[in-house]
Amino acid sequence: MPLSLDTLTLSHFRSHRRAEIAVDARPVAIFGPNGAGKTNLLEAVSLFSPGRGMRRASAQEMTRRPEALGWKVSGVITGPQGTHEVESLSENSAPRQVRIDDKPQPQSALGHIARVLWLVPSMDRLWIEAAEGRRRFLDRMTLSFFPGHGDLSLDYEKAMRERNRLLRDQVRDPHWYSALERQMAQSGSVIHANRQAALHLLGVAQDGASTAFPTATLTLVQAEGAMPETEHALRDALSDNRGRDLMAGRTLIGPHRADLLGVYAAKDVPASDCSTGEQKALLISLILANARALAPDFGAPPLLLLDEVAAHLDQNRRAALYDEIGALGAQAWMTGTESGLFGALGNRAQYLEVTETDGVSQVRQA
Repeated sequence: MPLSLDTLTLSHFRSHRRAEIAVDARPVAIFGPNGAGKTNLLEAVSLFSPGRGMRRASAQEMTRRPEALGWKVSGVITGPQGTHEVESLSENSAPRQVRIDDKPQPQSALGHIARVLWLVPSMDRLWIEAAEGRRRFLDRMTLSFFPGHGDLSLDYEKAMRERNRLLRDQVRDPHWYSALERQMAQSGSVIHANRQAALHLLGVAQDGASTAFPTATLTLVQAEGAMPETEHALRDALSDNRGRDLMAGRTLIGPHRADLLGVYAAKDVPASDCSTGEQKALLISLILANARALAPDFGAPPLLLLDEVAAHLDQNRRAALYDEIGALGAQAWMTGTESGLFGALGNRAQYLEVTETDGVSQVRQA
């Protein structure tokens, strides 16, 4: 059974005071002028997955101004795990709450009923900016394969913050460190293993596909030396490195220091040295590979959110992208400034027009 978001309802979310959308499993092409609220719809859909959504915004930032009443995003998800009613909401700027079939659930539960991947314009500079963005990109792909990956990352970061506080305070008693380092080693070793497994799955998905988009060779590297592969080795490395960490005032070894290197395989050129168009094509290739790799394991391809993707591709590449989405069988939510950008889709898609009047977005079937 394909995975689809059948209904989407927004209440006081970003620029949308109220929106009710009903769609089928075909791709969804959303068009309208800049600033009308198209991306806000994609952000709402991204909240059907664990985490802070595709903008990494706080619950307070998502609420509609000036009312600031809180917000709610709800919908019906149909997929291999059945049909579920899902709500994400925040009241009075409180942290986001999740309800599935009218029962409170942790965000990680969303990963068991739906998988969501996205590509947004801010990711276009992924290959030439800081390692943090590439690490986040890798972790989103890893989370799509391993829904518990997000909780592991939170556990690791919490323990590391406490360890860093000790380092900044120049605490030298080893008893203060041992329990925190044990926690970091337990979660950190699994984080590293999950990332490596995700890269393997992506590589297989790229190698086994005939696609119009270039293949990227991906390698996980550490900022300083090799990442200890096992829990025991990471615990020992953290212990042995305390002297250097005390001098730096922070933890210098672990999965938080990883970086993702990409190479345009056909040209054997680092992604950072490729043209802007080639870098974009590599990102699209990875998102498509991620979707292909997920489909057999989850039982259906994920929901795809592609913000302004059509504007960065020529006519032939746009047509190739739409063909690949069709062959994949994914419900892709795509935005563009005009309907003509989606002309090659024809009746393979459904169309929504978004307009804005006096700061309020309106959505209609086109």
